[in-house]
Amino acid sequence: MLGVAAGAPIPGEQIEAVKMGTTVATNALLERKGERTVLFITRGFRDALRIAYQNRPKIFARHIVLPELLYRKVVEIDERVGRARRSADAARRRVDAARPAGRL
Repeated sequence: MLGVAAGAPIPGEQIEAVKMGTTVATNALLERKGERTVLFITRGFRDALRIAYQNRPKIFARHIVLPELLYRKVVEIDERVGRARRSADAARRRVDAARPAGRL
């Protein structure tokens, strides 16, 4: 995302924020508290977290209650290795588009 060549130093002045998972962040996710989020995921996998593992302790249960999703919106991103630069530019545009709408 920063456009840094392999082996080049990371330009700290270009980094706006660093996000780190902590106990506080984990608890916020588990309690469904905190900011609204957008899930950016590889195209074709938008339902991967909803589908999950399909673990069903009560195999014959007719009514399955799924947990609330941790994100409000899903944005699929093309991730083709042969078109890495173009894919990164497209991903950046999608992230920028989500910000003004208050979804990120």
